[in-house]
Amino acid sequence: MVAGRPELLPGLPPIIDAGVRTLILGSFPSPASLAAAHYYAHPQNQFWRLLEALLDEPLSALDYAGKQRCLLQHRIGLWDVYRECRRRGALDAAIESAVANDFALLRDAAPQLRCICFNGQTAGRFAGWFRQQGYATQVLPSTSPAYTLAFAHKLAAWRAALAAIPTAA
Repeated sequence: MVAGRPELLPGLPPIIDAGVRTLILGSFPSPASLAAAHYYAHPQNQFWRLLEALLDEPLSALDYAGKQRCLLQHRIGLWDVYRECRRRGALDAAIESAVANDFALLRDAAPQLRCICFNGQTAGRFAGWFRQQGYATQVLPSTSPAYTLAFAHKLAAWRAALAAIPTAA
């Protein structure tokens, strides 16, 4: 470690399989998520609550493995744009020295992938690159508690985006 500079933090592995048609990309796991090795582990993050409403599935009653299975059953994958970075705290504004994930592996790992949904503006910075690769993209309101848009408005935006996802192979 360089004096005064924390080491690069490693992100979490993707939740993905060959059946995934939609990939939700966040920026980088929060300290709570890294400690739990669980995407969106902070209880105030609205991600799982929002997906529960969208999918009409009891995600809050499931353990993390169950949540992962449920997403994959709905052909939804989950990952982050950054593989590693330095960050003090949980805010995206504090991300430094970020290294992007290797998205080239998606063609083989998720051959049915059609749409990338970005959980917030920081992740959404990658939308142009994904559009150039032929994917439909949607930049959605962040589920972070730091983004204070009312839950109902976040839900409406996410619902509209997911309804617009191309379903043809």
